[in-house]
Amino acid sequence: MSTAVSTAADRDPGAALRIAYSPCPNDTFVFDAWAHGRVPGAPALDVTFADIDLTNGMAERGELDVLKVSYAVLPWVLGEYALLPCGGALGRGCGPLVLAREPGLDLAGRTVAVPSERSTAYLLFRLWAADVLPGGVGEVVVLPFHEIMPAVRDGRVDAGLVIHEARFTYRDYGLHCLADMGEHWETTTGLPIPLGAIIARRSLGPETLRALAESARTSVRMAWDDPEASRPYVRAHAQELDPAVADQHIGLYVNEFTADLGEDGYAAVRGLLTRAAAEGLVPAVAPDALAFP
Repeated sequence: MSTAVSTAADRDPGAALRIAYSPCPNDTFVFDAWAHGRVPGAPALDVTFADIDLTNGMAERGELDVLKVSYAVLPWVLGEYALLPCGGALGRGCGPLVLAREPGLDLAGRTVAVPSERSTAYLLFRLWAADVLPGGVGEVVVLPFHEIMPAVRDGRVDAGLVIHEARFTYRDYGLHCLADMGEHWETTTGLPIPLGAIIARRSLGPETLRALAESARTSVRMAWDDPEASRPYVRAHAQELDPAVADQHIGLYVNEFTADLGEDGYAAVRGLLTRAAAEGLVPAVAPDALAFP
């Protein structure tokens, strides 16, 4: 995995754009056509697979040209990166869950595992806790998301904040859902749940940024038009995920907001960052920082 920081000035214009996204089914589904050269006129991609905690860190260090990151990390990276209006993950009924071995467990003073302290899941968790858990939790530990449910099941942590396909599989681990962060967000705001964003280096310039957005949008639409074409890529990187669960995962996280954030999508992102800044959880974001060139 490269850790070198480059600028537009020292980048070879003919080189493939360096991109990092997760091996999760929604990302491989979205990027399959583009990553395999099937999107006409799209820039070539040099793909790195990494969990969200790693891609968030890459963005904060200014690594790579294009990244899938948590919306929660935007306040720290929008100076160098622009938010693309497509390719990410927002939706309804798809929020993070808090799981425990015991139903109704009181989380006050408990140890909770989270996938990243800069993840949108953790930010939604903190906003939820501010509303319903005034005493707060005890220790928060960061684990790769695929390790969280086993850690809860085995008693290494009291509870876990999970994302992605864990919504469909947590019962297989004998776990119980204590709270749905997305449900709380939707109930209190009426907005879709912003989860993962696609960002690209501003120094690439407006023309390239627009080409990237169009390439991402076309790749999504090609995946919808021919879902079978993406299956080998999805299955190759979905670890041991059951194909039916992978399909559920894609159906939940790849939706109209993936093709275009639209008015509701942008409102959700602004709402998340504004509310989080008011709670002192993230730096304030300038009103025009989310605008796409």
